[in-house]
Amino acid sequence: MSSKVDSEPNKDEFIRNEKGEILPVIENFYRYCGQKKLMCVRCVNCDALIFPPRGICPKCLQNRFEWIRLQGVGNLLTYTVIHFPPTQFDALAPYAVGVAKLVEGPQVPGMIKHAKLEDLRIGMALKVEFESGMLKEWPRWPRYFFTTAD
Repeated sequence: MSSKVDSEPNKDEFIRNEKGEILPVIENFYRYCGQKKLMCVRCVNCDALIFPPRGICPKCLQNRFEWIRLQGVGNLLTYTVIHFPPTQFDALAPYAVGVAKLVEGPQVPGMIKHAKLEDLRIGMALKVEFESGMLKEWPRWPRYFFTTAD
């Protein structure tokens, strides 16, 4: 079940429109991640949940949205194990990246951490967690990842 954001963060942190509304842009998504909130936007016209956020609804092509906080729980749809990563991720290899279908409906990609690679199974329950603190190396934005929901 999703819930509307009930407390507004510091207005200076978010990119807003002239009405003061938080815009559906990726920079704002990562600002929410920095607050340990997994967010998407809901189209006011057709109720589609859009992850990651973007300025036009892919279902009805409208541009009116509200931010929705996701529970961050779902099931693994697909995954792959990366053995030969980009240079920035060498220290993590081998690691898993997957797509989970959240209970609210959006399909969300992300790294799968703190799980044995041999234990990963399609359909297994996952939950979202967040990196603690900002990283000094690339990428320098707050990050979420999946872990087993046990």
